[in-house]
Amino acid sequence: MPLTHSCIHVYLAQSIPGALIMKSLLQTLIARSLGDTSKLLTALGIFFLAWGTISPISTLSWWLRDGDGLAQQRPELPEGSVTPGAGARCYLVFLAGVGNVADVDLDSGEDAFLNAMGTAVPGCVVVRGVFPYSAVSDNVGSQPFFRWLWQLSDRPGQEDNLARLMLKIRNLWRLALSADDRYGQAYNRGAAATILERMGETEAIPLNADSPIQLVLAGTSGGAQVALGAAPYLKQWLPVEITVLSFGGVFDGQEGFESVEQIYHFHGENDWIDNLGVVLFPSRWGWTVGSPYNRALRAGQYEAIASGPHDHDGDRGYFGQDPVEGSAIQDTTYLDLTLQQVQALPLWPNSTTDGAP
Repeated sequence: MPLTHSCIHVYLAQSIPGALIMKSLLQTLIARSLGDTSKLLTALGIFFLAWGTISPISTLSWWLRDGDGLAQQRPELPEGSVTPGAGARCYLVFLAGVGNVADVDLDSGEDAFLNAMGTAVPGCVVVRGVFPYSAVSDNVGSQPFFRWLWQLSDRPGQEDNLARLMLKIRNLWRLALSADDRYGQAYNRGAAATILERMGETEAIPLNADSPIQLVLAGTSGGAQVALGAAPYLKQWLPVEITVLSFGGVFDGQEGFESVEQIYHFHGENDWIDNLGVVLFPSRWGWTVGSPYNRALRAGQYEAIASGPHDHDGDRGYFGQDPVEGSAIQDTTYLDLTLQQVQALPLWPNSTTDGAP
């Protein structure tokens, strides 16, 4: 029987009894270590190592049960989400950074970016609702182990508390899964299935298009890694040409480079986090000349663009809405700088120049 994306979602939601054990372990470690900083840090270090060890379980449980041999098979889509005739010719899919904990957890600047792109490029369908840090786009709050942390972090004024930090670390483990040779095949196929599903929910996909559909995967921070990891599957399933936009993205130099037409990597002067990918992944080191990243770099398929004085995130990030100090144009925001450069890329159909705020 064909595997549907909803089946994956239901199975994974029920597949991790160890999650309750890990939650109990964390609560016990913190309770016993309060008042002793060194013990607390040691306990948290042990917890995060254990957490990283079990993080692939949910993905592997699905893959071992239902996913083996299905990497090439396109997931079934609901009736109405595909069309054999005319349909959208361009999709812009947004994959958020590790600070986001839900598919609706976009900050105001990210929302403004997508709204402006929808106005400036009316020929391209804007797709929201992809949570890249779950193989089935399962929001953190719907997962029993993390629900209590989400509830703590979701309180007004608590955006930077310890619970939120732990959720970011949880998302970092998922980024690592996407880049891992052992688990990435399962994880990235699940992410690709989610992207496909959200595309169809937004506007029907023309599966038998005479010419390729333009698919633009825009990822910030770890979202760029998931976009690259999902690209090979989307290329197999759909008649598409894929472009990846990376905003301060952290990614390895293996996945996706041979499946995309072009990668544009925007990096800010004050964004040091995007350099972590160069440090952490040997496939992005200069001497690994045969890696997909270095081949794409030599071929001009990968282009790094200095975006301006952006931080990695926040009010001065790529989607920040603070005015840029010293800008020649009064009241130009950090988001404006990003929009100007993205809209100038030679890939948008029916673009206009009046979409920027």
